[in-house]
Amino acid sequence: MAKEIHSMTGFGKGEAGDDKLQLTVEIKTVNHRFKDIRFKMSSLFNSTELEMRNRIAKNFKRGSFDINVNYKKLETKSRFDDIDKEKVNAFVSSMKILADANDVQLDIKPTDFLRNEFMKEVDESSIEKMSSYALEALDLAIENLKESRRSEGQKMLSVIEKHQQAYESFFKVVTDKSQEFQDTVKERLEKKFEEYKTSMPTDEPRFMQEVIFYLEKMDIHEEINRINAHLTKLNDILSKGGEVGRQLDFLVQELNRETNTTGSKSTIQEISEAVVQMKVQLEKIREQGLNLE
Repeated sequence: MAKEIHSMTGFGKGEAGDDKLQLTVEIKTVNHRFKDIRFKMSSLFNSTELEMRNRIAKNFKRGSFDINVNYKKLETKSRFDDIDKEKVNAFVSSMKILADANDVQLDIKPTDFLRNEFMKEVDESSIEKMSSYALEALDLAIENLKESRRSEGQKMLSVIEKHQQAYESFFKVVTDKSQEFQDTVKERLEKKFEEYKTSMPTDEPRFMQEVIFYLEKMDIHEEINRINAHLTKLNDILSKGGEVGRQLDFLVQELNRETNTTGSKSTIQEISEAVVQMKVQLEKIREQGLNLE
C-alpha cells in the first residue's frame, strides 16, 4: 500500500479542560521551505512553550505553523470576584493623591478594574493544571491537523497525477514524431545538396558526413530517454509517498530542462506545440508540489 502524501496546508483544533476551565488550541499551517513555528498565547504558558514546540517538531517535517492557545474560566462567579482588592486600593489611593495635587476630578468606573493588572495572581497549581490541559488540547489539535494535511495532500496528489497524464500525452506526440523529425531534416538537407551540386563543385562524401553530424546534433532521442527515466522516478516517489516535496521540485526542474532542450532542437510544428503544452503541465505540477511536505 502506498504511503500517504501530506500537504503543508491544514488546520487542526483541540480542546481540553474540566467544569471550571476550558483550553482551546488551534493550529493553522501553510507551506514553508523549512519549519517555522509561532505561538500566540498568554504568558502563563511560557513554561510549556518548549514542550509544545517539541511536539510540533516531532510530528511535522516542514511548514509554517501558527498556534493559538486560548483559555476561559467556566465558573458561574463574576469576573469581579477575581479582582485583587489590594491592587485596586493602591491604585485608587495613588490616583487620588495625583488628582488632588493637580486639582482635577478623579473619574473611575468599576469596569476599569477588569484589566489583567488588577486580577488576583494565578497560583502555581492552577498554572500547572492549565499547562496540562494545554498539552492535551495540543495533542488533539496535532492529530486533527495531520488528518487535514493528509486529506489536502491526497487532493493535491490527484491534481498532480492529472497534470502528469497530460504531460505524458503531449510527450507521446514528441516520441511519435521523433523519427519523422530526423527524416524531415535529412530530406531537407539532401534537397539543398541537389540544388547546389549543379551550380558548384560539391564533395558528396564530406557533405553526407556533415549531414550525419548535424542529425546527431539535432537528435532528440537522448532527451526522450532522459524524460522517460525522470517520469519513472516521478511515479516511484509518488507511489512511495512520505516527504516528496523537495524530490518533486528537483524532478520537475530536470524534466523542464530536457523538455526545453527538445523544444530548442525541434523544427517540426507538432513537436514544438507539444513541448509548449508539456512545459505548461510541468509548471502546474511544480505549483502543487510547493505545498507538499
